[in-house]
Amino acid sequence: MTKIKNIELAAQRIKSAIENKEKIVLYGDADLDGTVSVVLLKDTIELLGGKVFMVYFPDREIEGYGINAKALRLIKQKAKKSNVLLVVLDCGIANLEEAQLAKKLKIDLIIADHHQPHKDLPLADIIVCPKQKGDKYPFKDLANAGIAFYLCREMLGSKFVKKEKDFLTLAALATIADMMKQEKDNKMIIDRGLEYLKQNKRPGLKFFWKSGLVSKCAQERDVVQRINSILGSSGIKNHKIEIYNFLVADDIKKAEKIVSRLVKKNKEKQRRVLKMIDKVEKSANLDSPIIFFGSPDWKINLLGSAASKIENKYKKPVFLYKKGIKSSRGAVRVPAKLNAVLAMSKSSDILLTYGGHPPAAGFNLANKNIDEFESRLIKYFKKK
Repeated sequence: MTKIKNIELAAQRIKSAIENKEKIVLYGDADLDGTVSVVLLKDTIELLGGKVFMVYFPDREIEGYGINAKALRLIKQKAKKSNVLLVVLDCGIANLEEAQLAKKLKIDLIIADHHQPHKDLPLADIIVCPKQKGDKYPFKDLANAGIAFYLCREMLGSKFVKKEKDFLTLAALATIADMMKQEKDNKMIIDRGLEYLKQNKRPGLKFFWKSGLVSKCAQERDVVQRINSILGSSGIKNHKIEIYNFLVADDIKKAEKIVSRLVKKNKEKQRRVLKMIDKVEKSANLDSPIIFFGSPDWKINLLGSAASKIENKYKKPVFLYKKGIKSSRGAVRVPAKLNAVLAMSKSSDILLTYGGHPPAAGFNLANKNIDEFESRLIKYFKKK
């Protein structure tokens, strides 16, 4: 059976770290896909008798997307002289400089990422990514939670049966939330995961039914939409995202407190997103081949939601960004059959970073290059 390239190596390396009592750090992107990936690995490591030294989610508002130098130095400082194995999930494939810094700090690095790699790969010890060159796994469009699901299965072997239903449910939530194609492996994960959703024993998920936030008679996909909408309002504090605390909560009272906060935040999030959309519709050039607009007042974690709604309404590429003092970070959503990553690659010389998936991506650039970036994008999409 064909497996994802390096997945066996990654499984063996993590198990070796458990056996040798190395400091294992799980570093995930701060969305549901990244969080589920971290939770699956954490549960697997603990089932194998290991311990996770640290869980770290970067705050996008402060640290940006992916691995960052400050986080690496903090991890090394906390681990002191111990050997460190850093497992990065749902990001990292574009972090070339940061991977070099990890090597300099003598941090062993595994990257498990489902995003589109650039021409050069980071110098990690092991990279697990179905889209990297030389990977013969037939399905390339897994959510990162899908990659984590297969990695955990590889690690657990015969013990996987104990976690399979739970892991499938979490991976299904993440796959739907990340808007991945619902076909082949993803369809299997979603269909089987939703089948076990109401049976899931995690206190957090059980609370959705107990509280009446979802109806016991509701269809599984309606339930998922409701759950994901609430979890998508999660904030971050001390490098722990609320979704993570919710998923690992060991009693229903802890989960209740978290969900109550998230329900309030979700209402505020929807209000803010609608305000952003209103500003775009009043101020942006809607007749252009693309919708390109930014504001210093916006929250980075709301850009994707607003861009998705605008793209769905106007059926054209949408580039929204939060304008910072010297640079700006943005989110991109484009219609099916267009490729946001490819479009931005034509401007790689003026972008600080960029990456993601063909329909949904992100970027960071110096403010002096904003107008030039917009001009190039218009020229690119006029031909499509």
